[in-house]
Amino acid sequence: MKFAPYQVAALAELQRHRRLAVRSAHGAGKTTIAAVSVIWFAVSREAAGESWKVVATAGGWRQLQQFLMPEFRAWAGRLRWDLLGIAPWVPGRDLFDMGLRLAHGQAFAAASDDAQLLEGAHADQLLVIIDEAKSVPDATFDALEGAMAGPGQAFALAVSTPGAPSGRFYDIFQRKPGLADWSVQHITLQDAIAAGRISADWAQARREQWGAESPIYQNRVEGQFAASDEDGVIPLAWVEAANERWQAWQDLGAPVPGGRLVVGCDIARFGSDRTALALRRGNYVIEVRVFAQADTMTTSGRISGLLTQPTDLAVVDVIGLGSGVYDRLREQGKPVVAFASSNSSQARDRSRELGFVNRRAEAWWRLRELLDPAYGATLALPPDDQLIGDLCAPRWSISSSGKIAIEAKDDVRKRLGRSPDIGDAVVMALSVDSYAATGPLPSAVPWGAGGKVEGAAIPWKRDPDQPAGGFFPEGPPGPRDTWITADGPPRGPWPW
Repeated sequence: MKFAPYQVAALAELQRHRRLAVRSAHGAGKTTIAAVSVIWFAVSREAAGESWKVVATAGGWRQLQQFLMPEFRAWAGRLRWDLLGIAPWVPGRDLFDMGLRLAHGQAFAAASDDAQLLEGAHADQLLVIIDEAKSVPDATFDALEGAMAGPGQAFALAVSTPGAPSGRFYDIFQRKPGLADWSVQHITLQDAIAAGRISADWAQARREQWGAESPIYQNRVEGQFAASDEDGVIPLAWVEAANERWQAWQDLGAPVPGGRLVVGCDIARFGSDRTALALRRGNYVIEVRVFAQADTMTTSGRISGLLTQPTDLAVVDVIGLGSGVYDRLREQGKPVVAFASSNSSQARDRSRELGFVNRRAEAWWRLRELLDPAYGATLALPPDDQLIGDLCAPRWSISSSGKIAIEAKDDVRKRLGRSPDIGDAVVMALSVDSYAATGPLPSAVPWGAGGKVEGAAIPWKRDPDQPAGGFFPEGPPGPRDTWITADGPPRGPWPW
């Protein structure tokens, strides 16, 4: 495998300037630059008999464990030891899963929140690697500056896809005061395509999928800093954090999460639309499945086949063809509830200050609140390109009545050139019960209602510690609604 011209240029600039920050599109080969830099530093300093150290950190431990260190080991395995004139590194003695230990120095990985370890990484010859630097806190950069303040030679390499225009990585590229000693390199999309690292077809497909002006396209394809629109419902960074949680779960072998299965079902309405099913257990959206438009019976059969346990539940968009799917599932005795996005909502947001113009606004805002890192978000979402685009697309506003309104699906479709089917399916999968529930609900009430449900021997009331909502999407329960007992599956219909 040959280096791309920009990779060679980056390695030369690091040797010459000692501090280098590199930004590029996803897949351009930034991690390779970092991995080869570690090898260059270790081989050259070890050969000179100098005391050396390499410390590598990243925005998340997974980036180190799954990407940077495996890339380092892979390139170490390609070395021509006969040309170098040194003995090969022996796995288990010199080369380890997360580092390298030789006679005169070592390379190791450290979590970005371990400031004490990072600041204490002193050596006569020091190289600091900061992978996915956009996610590394300023305090970590400051700790690394402490490590680099010694009398010896210190080198630093920060690589990342860009994110929002904020943070130390962004400040370096803006040449903010005190950061002028960093050299910067932008690997453009054209550079990566010319080097064969990124497919022009892939870039064009993402442009059509996400929109050329969207933050996700600018960050991941153009390698530009860009923030989510101020009126966007869900920031890109929040979705990416949820993707990292999902990947970490996969790395553990994807153990089955606690909680019943909830299937959000967005049923295709137009010829180009697709039916999307989002499968969730607890706080994990396990997967999304997408199908071409099909008849009511076929779609109902696919959903019915997923509902194998009494506590499983389907949430079906009943606008258009979805009403037929809903009716068929009810005929089969399957646990299913209707989601009508245009219906009114009595719920309030987390602050209890704002209401919602309709169910669509309530459900989308609920997802926003579940992803908000300020409240210790744990929701995990699969890293699907279309899902990411769908979730970051809708905009919000405050209506004349002082309620939260979310951009209508038809308006999003016109703006994107496609329907946000997968995003809506995920929103519906998270629109019922506590997303961290581990079994049947402790309460089930009309959506957005509070207080005791009268009329039957079911003294449920809404849990005040949970976001407003429950099992029933359409105000007071009617004959088509189902209800749930404390110890079992849906029993519907309501007994009045």
